[in-house]
Amino acid sequence: MLSSSVPELSALEMLAAVHELGSLSAAGKQLRLSQQAVSSRMRALEGRIGAPLLTRTPRGSTLTESGVLVAGWAAEVLAAAERLDAGIASIRSDSLRQLHVAASQTIAEHLLPHWLVALRRQQEGTGATPTVVELTVSNSETAAAHVRSGDAEIAFIESPHLPPGLSTASVQEDDLVLVVAPDHPWARRKSAVTAAELARTALVTREHGSGTRDALEYVLAAAGAPPSAPPLVELPTTAAVRSAVAAGTAPAVLSALAVRDDVVLQRLVVVPVRGVLLRRTLTAVWLSGNTPPPGPARDLAAIAARPRPGATPVKPRA
Repeated sequence: MLSSSVPELSALEMLAAVHELGSLSAAGKQLRLSQQAVSSRMRALEGRIGAPLLTRTPRGSTLTESGVLVAGWAAEVLAAAERLDAGIASIRSDSLRQLHVAASQTIAEHLLPHWLVALRRQQEGTGATPTVVELTVSNSETAAAHVRSGDAEIAFIESPHLPPGLSTASVQEDDLVLVVAPDHPWARRKSAVTAAELARTALVTREHGSGTRDALEYVLAAAGAPPSAPPLVELPTTAAVRSAVAAGTAPAVLSALAVRDDVVLQRLVVVPVRGVLLRRTLTAVWLSGNTPPPGPARDLAAIAARPRPGATPVKPRA
């Protein structure tokens, strides 16, 4: 450990300025300090080092032999500090110019583009250079793994099962809906599907690790429904699930965001469900700390947490 005799960098900068410029007044002018302030700080520096550094005369002040010696050592320390400062600035600049984001599919397709546009407008509004965002799209489990491995500074996931050992914060809520093909029997039934019926039905689902699938199983279990039946078909993308449902393969539970266009175009029908609230929380994930890393990651998380303007719910058929 360094002893208490080692001066702070600001004191070494002052000593180096006195040595270079030859007077307290010139050093004060360069450092934007009064001559009296420089003189006072020099006395404090001498007290810390334990040796006189200045010879004071009516005609001015000059460094003693000890002062010249310490100033020479200080120059090496200050040069190293300048390299450190430049390196830190470079790292900070790189982190502000580029951001690696991982996101699960629904978020990546339907929410993240709006968040990124808002981030760019915010940065341009302050005169900052817009961040280049590199996006990795996967399921929730894999998105969190990208943060854990350091491949992403922040991830946005849909699963209710929060990844252990990582920091998280809720940013949005997302409604899930039960959808079927227009010619499916449930599209014409008069009563709502119960939570138990839904749990016993073989659905078209995403793969293990999908936030949509995890959220459905979680809310059904919380509602006291029986264990979920094995899926009729597992598919790797939300688009593939929508296509399978529209083709009459089986029902599915998907984000209302993902099926909005299909419902409007009558390719899919939303069926009411009773006995369970089909809603999930969308979550930001980062490596550690109470808040995401400073810079664009933190700014993006704050934007994600804003209420969605003009969001219209997708309603079941009358």
